[in-house]
Amino acid sequence: MRLTKEELEILAILEENHRTPVETIAMQVQTTPENVKKIIERLEKEKIIVSYPALIDWNKIDGKEHVVAMIDVKVTPKRGVGFDEVAERIYRYPEVTSLYLMSGTYDFSVTVEGKNLKDIATFVSEKLATIENVVSTTTHFLLKKYKHDGVIIEGKQDKDRRMVITP
Repeated sequence: MRLTKEELEILAILEENHRTPVETIAMQVQTTPENVKKIIERLEKEKIIVSYPALIDWNKIDGKEHVVAMIDVKVTPKRGVGFDEVAERIYRYPEVTSLYLMSGTYDFSVTVEGKNLKDIATFVSEKLATIENVVSTTTHFLLKKYKHDGVIIEGKQDKDRRMVITP
């Protein structure tokens, strides 16, 4: 689908901050709030705008800690459907938060969340590895998030790096 310059600008604004008021977006792209609403509704209907997630650091909330693992999966694609059928079997598990078809040594990159290491190990050994056409898996545990979706989580993002000038 080919988008107008105005539509692309609206998408860029929403990607930066999905909570930007429609009136502000309208001013930035020099159109009416009604037109912005109409464009956003159409982009949502066309599934160009897929969701509006909030980024939450659950590890800072007592009782909500969890473990995240990134699993590399090698599969044998099925004749006639390629990787899609295997991917669908994997992404239907509630533990799976993301799934990507990759180039390189492994075919899929799967992100999984669980309450503890045992939850992840059980998922891999009893669910993922037992899927027909899964040849091998390699599990990597996330130890610390520094940046996610362009947002700095852990670090000195607020440090003012300007040089101090005194008379």
